[in-house]
Amino acid sequence: MTTGKTRRFLHRRMRTRKRGSRMSSRENGPETKKRIALTVNGKKVERDIHNRMTLAEFLREELDLTGTKVGCNHGECGSCTVIMDGDPVLSCTVLGVEASGREVLTIEGLSSEGRLHPIQEAFVEHDALQCGYCTPGMIMSVKALLDRNPNPTDEDVRKSTDGNFCRCGSYPNVIKATIEAAKKANHS
Repeated sequence: MTTGKTRRFLHRRMRTRKRGSRMSSRENGPETKKRIALTVNGKKVERDIHNRMTLAEFLREELDLTGTKVGCNHGECGSCTVIMDGDPVLSCTVLGVEASGREVLTIEGLSSEGRLHPIQEAFVEHDALQCGYCTPGMIMSVKALLDRNPNPTDEDVRKSTDGNFCRCGSYPNVIKATIEAAKKANHS
């Protein structure tokens, strides 16, 4: 149970984040900017960003890549999952400055020449998206799995998407879509 003081702090922090994600120096120390350089979806990017900006905020606010969703902003729902240097990461828990020098792949980087990636096609075919809010993070987790393991079992899919929460309950369809995408990739 939270106290009134804790609730006020959390409310103030969330209100500050909603206004542009720049935390005031009064709450969290001085704000400084740092120049970062990284590769996002195959393109070199350089920006000066606030040292407390998360990777999710950087992608959404600085690069306008809004496919990366921010559900909980605490690393518990998986909707912000992106692939960094080949591994799935929760971008709301990674500072933008920590991504400097790294390679990041977002949901926008999967499609090619206007065509959906085979994983995205499988999600559509198997109705594994429901409302769609968790879908980008779910797809990125599945992409990381298939990059490591081209022949996953149902259990492998469950484990790889364990941190991705879908309130619509499309998990069985996600498993079917992942297995189908793996089969198609292995036969092409």
